[in-house]
Amino acid sequence: MYFCRSFFVSVVAASGLLLISLSATAQQNPDLAEITEAWLASPHADRTAEAFTHWNKDGEVPGQCAVCHTATGMIDYLATDRASVGIIDHPVLLGSVVECATCHSRAAQSLSSVVFPSGAMAEMGSSAICATCHQGRASGGRVTAAVADKEDDTISGDLGFINIHYKAAAATQMGDQAGGGYQYPGKTYAGQFTHVANLDTCTSCHSPHSTEPAPVAACATCHKDVTEFSAIRTTALDVDGDGDVTEGIAAEIAALHEQLGEAIQLYAAEVSVAPVVYDSDAYPYFFGDTDSNGAVTEGEAIFPNRYQSWTPRLLKAAYNYQYVAKDTGAYVHNPHYAIQLLHDSLADLGAKVSVDMTGLVRP
Repeated sequence: MYFCRSFFVSVVAASGLLLISLSATAQQNPDLAEITEAWLASPHADRTAEAFTHWNKDGEVPGQCAVCHTATGMIDYLATDRASVGIIDHPVLLGSVVECATCHSRAAQSLSSVVFPSGAMAEMGSSAICATCHQGRASGGRVTAAVADKEDDTISGDLGFINIHYKAAAATQMGDQAGGGYQYPGKTYAGQFTHVANLDTCTSCHSPHSTEPAPVAACATCHKDVTEFSAIRTTALDVDGDGDVTEGIAAEIAALHEQLGEAIQLYAAEVSVAPVVYDSDAYPYFFGDTDSNGAVTEGEAIFPNRYQSWTPRLLKAAYNYQYVAKDTGAYVHNPHYAIQLLHDSLADLGAKVSVDMTGLVRP
């Protein structure tokens, strides 16, 4: 257990007991009470959340989950060579959240590079500790390996849905460098999305304790008259082909995402001859559409009804669909990378089913 007190924070780090004096940094940091209040209201401190209670019935958090879902797991992970990305070789006791020690140990503070599930390493400076967890649990390379030597449109019993996991913001930001999305051969993809100075790290855009984004007014210098982040536009291209070149890039991405969802359902029905539905809140997300009505109905979003008629082409598109769905801030983190993944997935499905690409523009 870790205690935040008025004069110091005591955390147990991998190297032993670490005492961090707050009085020495009082002029650089907010008041301790403000920090504590912000943290307590954040998702990182919500002890009732699924992210911290999922394993209660098991009595411990397994090593492949403990790194990001317990403070102890992260401390132990940073003491390793990080060769097994996001995994430690032992379970961790229940009861902790993302606590002070998670980000304020010596190892966390000195961390500057991140290894992604693709095996790529990136220098990320002060964002490295955030990116260690917010990078997803899969990569496009894993999809490539799964579909290797299989016919694009032949159902394979060896295939199952590959899930990127939750909020892979760092992978999105690093784009091609991290290879988080499935990148179609022969296509080029956006690399790291670098923003303006002073707004180019995780904690320059998000409060490190509450995780809330900075006020949208912080963007007003460049993005005039914008009152919400989703209204910011980062390209002159009419990406979704609707004729509106003033809407925020978030709307362009949402339109492509919706179109990809429809194309996935069309392909599943016509090529796999097994209709599919998607439920963003139920693992493993893609399920058999037993009544062929195109929507999730009672009894469909359950594991025994998981979708099992995967072809390589369908799996690639579904992976990218989920990738963008689970990074709800993709339009900020790296909009062009997200658009490219969606556009190419649509085009690939369009080789087998009717997909209207009229007017769609790929950045």
